[in-house]
Amino acid sequence: MTAELIQVAEDSARGGFFLFSGTALSTVIMAIASILIARFLGPELYGQYTLAFVVPQLLYVFTDLGINQGIIKFTASLRAKGETNRITRIIKYGLLLRAVTGTVIFTLNYVLADFFAFVFLQRPDLAFYIRIASISIIFQVIVATITSAFVGLDKTEYNALTSNIQAIAKAIISIALVLVGFSVAGALMGHVASFAVAAGASAFMLFFMLREKQNIENNHSLKDDFKTLINYGAPLYISVLLTGFIPLYQNVMLAVFTTNAEIGNYKAAINFTTLMTALTFPMTTALLPAFSKLDSSTTQKIKNFFKLANKYTVLLTLPITILIIIFSNEIVQIIYGSTYQSAPLFLAIYCLLYLLVGLGYITLTSFYNGLGETKTTLKISIITFLTIAILSPILTKTYSVVGLIIAFIIASAAGTSYGSYTARTKFKIEFDTKLLVKIYLISILSSIPPLALLQFSPLPKLLNVTAGGLLYLFIYATLTPLTKIVNDSELQTAAQVLQKIKPLTPITTPILNYQKKILRFQKAQTCA
Repeated sequence: MTAELIQVAEDSARGGFFLFSGTALSTVIMAIASILIARFLGPELYGQYTLAFVVPQLLYVFTDLGINQGIIKFTASLRAKGETNRITRIIKYGLLLRAVTGTVIFTLNYVLADFFAFVFLQRPDLAFYIRIASISIIFQVIVATITSAFVGLDKTEYNALTSNIQAIAKAIISIALVLVGFSVAGALMGHVASFAVAAGASAFMLFFMLREKQNIENNHSLKDDFKTLINYGAPLYISVLLTGFIPLYQNVMLAVFTTNAEIGNYKAAINFTTLMTALTFPMTTALLPAFSKLDSSTTQKIKNFFKLANKYTVLLTLPITILIIIFSNEIVQIIYGSTYQSAPLFLAIYCLLYLLVGLGYITLTSFYNGLGETKTTLKISIITFLTIAILSPILTKTYSVVGLIIAFIIASAAGTSYGSYTARTKFKIEFDTKLLVKIYLISILSSIPPLALLQFSPLPKLLNVTAGGLLYLFIYATLTPLTKIVNDSELQTAAQVLQKIKPLTPITTPILNYQKKILRFQKAQTCA
């Protein structure tokens, strides 16, 4: 690997670490809060709580304008080119555009809450709850835009801090308000308050971060900066509208074809998929500035970095996916008890989505957006949207929640397949099929001992999950070098990259050293 690619990998790994650690911690906090809220409210009221966000989240997607990814793209690429004089203005104007749009969307949501509750949810009694939830739109816009700036500036530690502030605020305020008797309204008010706190904290941090750059001369006009953001963001805006509409459209399908209890079970299962989001979101986000820093004319470097990025996203994503599927029943019972009977099945089926990672499910969007090929991202979104729009009503009506999940997986597979095909044909990107098949095989083979332990062990569920998970990861870490999925030079590069992330070294160093010993033993056996 060249020095440039190593530097890009180091920046990506550092950014990914802070995004992951921040997302993971905030996800744990949010998951605990969600679990407690679900327990205190019960399936019926928790279903109402879930439905109250359908319309605000649907309208929220209209606030994006493609600005967030544009800020990440241009702050990263401008820094790589040394053109730092435009960064502050790009961020300011992006934030202004989104704040204005967010205010308009909030007003629309608040005024028309009764109409939305009656028409979209077929539950007029939820109008009051929708109004409360709509207030969060303004603060969500501010938080999302500022944290995008942190990513583009390679200051993802502030992104992590913002996420944790929001999660802690939500946990404390929501649970407190529910316990004192505000029920669903209290949980919603806690959600709104948490984003207000996070918006204030993140704005304070960004102000001091950019203050020293405010007096730098800028030769580009206001019109140029707006045009740059809009031209890049327009296809992404449509893409965000389509992809952001999908989960909300799914909630509408659930409201029409299923019961509140089934929705509660589905939401409980989805809470656990945030663990996967905590892993995949940092990868996708960190890879966007990474691809943005690479010169689009250096085709071979881009090809090499994509192959490396896709390989390691598969290596990291598959074991977590398989573990959640294996222990879905135990996880739900440990956390929620026996009340949520359908949640384990919903969780296991939903996790099948992440088996698409080998086709580029995680890496392709960052690849296209980083290179400025946002029209291809739009095409992927259109294919996904049209497929799910057609299949969701049919499958949900026939198979309830399971049908909804299957429709989503099929649609995601269709969009990812198109993106993969385009990458191969237009950009000459290579997918190492033989290597990817080996990773999938060892991921499945590593699950056999944990499954046996789960079947025959007399231990309590929590100990079975812990022991089984550790056993799986040990076998997986052993088979990876044994099957030559990783080689010695890759381990050396990984060690070099990970040395920049001090908190990770106590964990990663023993694993890498163990894998190096396996490779040396194999080499010695071959020579003998």
